[in-house]
Amino acid sequence: MPDVSFQVEMAGDVPVVAAPGDIDITNAAALRTALLEAAGRGRMFVVDMSRTQFCDTAGIHALVAAHKRAGDDGSEVRLVVTSATVLRIFEITGFDQVVSCFTSLDQALAAP
Repeated sequence: MPDVSFQVEMAGDVPVVAAPGDIDITNAAALRTALLEAAGRGRMFVVDMSRTQFCDTAGIHALVAAHKRAGDDGSEVRLVVTSATVLRIFEITGFDQVVSCFTSLDQALAAP
């Protein structure tokens, strides 16, 4: 497996994790680590999936773990999703009913 890591960048006081083009078994564990780190940094964090075109079950599991961690900490995860394919996967699994999805980082940061 390749050595993959994801940085948690800050947009003001909000942690933002930029997801890769494909999220699958090869990088989901590293993404999960970054998401759990971001979840512990404040009242909200954003996963920028604007480049993501594919997300398999390993990726969904990483996102669910981050959502649970955020809830346990009293914070919220927001997703930036632009791919119709990824949005469809979230619709089929019901994940779009659990986590707020936005079409841009600005929208995710500005939402109440």
